[in-house]
Amino acid sequence: MTMSPSQSIEPGAQRPALPTAPRPTRVRRYGWWLLAIAIIAAGIIGYVMYTRQAMPTAPGAAAPGSGRPGGPGGPGGPGGAVNRPLPVIAQAAKTGDMDVFLSALGAVVAQGSVTVHTRVDGQLMRIAFREGQVVKAGDVLAEIDPRPFQVMLTQAEGQMAKDQALLKNARLDVERYTMLFAQDSIAKQQLDTQMALVNQYEGTIKADQGQIDNAKLQLTYARVTAPIGGRLGLRQVDAGNVVHAGDTNGIVVITQVRPIGVVFTIPEDSLGRVVKRLRAGAKLAVDAYDREEKVKLATGTLLTLDNQIDATTGTIKLKAQFANDDESLFPNQFVNVRMLIDTQHGAVLVPTAAIQRGAQGTFVYVVKDDLTVTVRPVTLGPALGETSSIAKGLETGEKVVIDGADKLREGGKVELITKEAQSAPGPGARRGPPRDGQPRGEKGSRGGDGKQK
Repeated sequence: MTMSPSQSIEPGAQRPALPTAPRPTRVRRYGWWLLAIAIIAAGIIGYVMYTRQAMPTAPGAAAPGSGRPGGPGGPGGPGGAVNRPLPVIAQAAKTGDMDVFLSALGAVVAQGSVTVHTRVDGQLMRIAFREGQVVKAGDVLAEIDPRPFQVMLTQAEGQMAKDQALLKNARLDVERYTMLFAQDSIAKQQLDTQMALVNQYEGTIKADQGQIDNAKLQLTYARVTAPIGGRLGLRQVDAGNVVHAGDTNGIVVITQVRPIGVVFTIPEDSLGRVVKRLRAGAKLAVDAYDREEKVKLATGTLLTLDNQIDATTGTIKLKAQFANDDESLFPNQFVNVRMLIDTQHGAVLVPTAAIQRGAQGTFVYVVKDDLTVTVRPVTLGPALGETSSIAKGLETGEKVVIDGADKLREGGKVELITKEAQSAPGPGARRGPPRDGQPRGEKGSRGGDGKQK
């Protein structure tokens, strides 16, 4: 029923209901959701199928669903790849000698170090050395103005000449008084007084001689000489300055670097073995290495050990001596020390790369005759570089895995390869220039018919 525009609705009258569009049913709403889910599922399935077809098949692997070992229908099922032998590098354990070292951190110390001071005060007239020069004991290093000491020597010698003349005259008087006393011409007291005067002059002569010797000594000290042999450091004072015996810095520092020593510490638990070897008269060899322990700087021998253990650290100090002819060691230099303490003969030796560590401790993978591996717990002995000794758990001749052990399991199958085979390209890698537009290194190979396999 429709109303014309001219018709009016009376106040209070009910407005007629307008026609409405039909609402969608619940079934139609669920249909849209199901359609969306079906489209998404179809997309996922299509993507999975596409990636499976595009994935290259490993050489020797079975196709999915073929029923061959390694495929879903084979004995191994989807996990058939686990039974594939893993390529590893193995090496047989051998018997040999293993050196036992004690390693420590040491400091190079000079055999002797002297700060050269002047022993008299005066003006420094000349420097007679070059910085860094190697000198011998007694070499002249500097000269101080000698004129004041020469004047002192002249004065002492003059005083001695005067006192010697007085002594000579006093002795002549003693001779006269002795003659007069024999004639009973003078009293005994006068003769005794004259003899005492002679003794007094003799004492004065000795004092004068001491003054002369002192003046000569001061004159000698005006030439500063090296008290020890060694290498000179940097000059501490320049010529022209007035130097004193009490100066702190001195003139120069001399250090003895040939021979030279290295002081290092070892744990107190290792002290017994060192003392035992020293009491047996053995000379323990000591090697000094750089900070990275790659370059051997020098080789020496153990000189002595300290007389007490440091209770704070539980260590004891040892000192080794090195000839240091090439001056490869420098005072106060830090070095790594390795001291040969013993040599084990007939030890079982394996590469250090074969040692594995886990929750059960240290172990190795041993390759058996059927090309399966077994986990073998071992007790380690001393190690040196890339070689370790096995104290217990392994026999000579048994093969241990040294590369490729990261994916091994107990009883796993392995394939023994060499290092050259490991570094060579894989069986699917191409050699030479690419052919037919195929990129270099693409997996797969061409058969005799030229078809891609």
